[in-house]
Amino acid sequence: MTLTRFAPLALIALAACAPEPPASNPPPAPQAPQLSARVKAIYSQMEDDGRTIPAVDPKLLSEEKARQEVDYWTDEPPGTIIVDPWARKLYLVQKNNRALRYTVAVGEDGRGFSGEGHIPYQRDWPSWTPTKSMIKEDPELYGPVKDGLAGGLDNPLGARALYLHRGNKDTLYRIHGTMDDSSIGKATSAGCIRLFNQDIIDLADRVRSGTHVVVLTRAESGKGTVPPGQPLPPVPYSPEDFPQTTGDDT
Repeated sequence: MTLTRFAPLALIALAACAPEPPASNPPPAPQAPQLSARVKAIYSQMEDDGRTIPAVDPKLLSEEKARQEVDYWTDEPPGTIIVDPWARKLYLVQKNNRALRYTVAVGEDGRGFSGEGHIPYQRDWPSWTPTKSMIKEDPELYGPVKDGLAGGLDNPLGARALYLHRGNKDTLYRIHGTMDDSSIGKATSAGCIRLFNQDIIDLADRVRSGTHVVVLTRAESGKGTVPPGQPLPPVPYSPEDFPQTTGDDT
């Protein structure tokens, strides 16, 4: 099942009343960026547990957005996951001041959590159940799946989900795949931290039970991307993209 919303008829009627714009030459269609063979291979169609994951549309990719090993300075040991929600990046720490970097989408829940935790378990093709508040706020959209949605390509959690705990308590914070490739690299209105399905499968294969996770605050955004002692790089975002949230995220 794909969760969709149809535009109200009133809006369609209103649009029909708008005057036609003056005739002009249409702008050229955007061209897909030039991608290396490596990036094309990483995000090509793949099979997983009897499911065919489609290739990511090249228009949604770039060399910078693709997962890659980068310089990264941190005192955290190799294997640690560091999430920078404000820069829309996730780092898996490696040896010798290096890390694997993944581009993520971050929703409001992802901006409302910071600090440390661990991943006691993960799930392949996890099921998903909307929260009571989601159902209350939008019963038309979430009511049909109030009892849960089985794992699959149309599931909001995608191919894998990593569950973050503090102590023995589930924080309800997830690092997971997505059914919406176009969201990656952006701030969104809902959700935690999500990756291309190709990337979450790669990350999950590298993660073990007990993996330490650090989620940076807004003030810490960019930490690790420059050597110690250098000023943090500016992270482009606007208040509209990142509204203030409650908790310790500032």
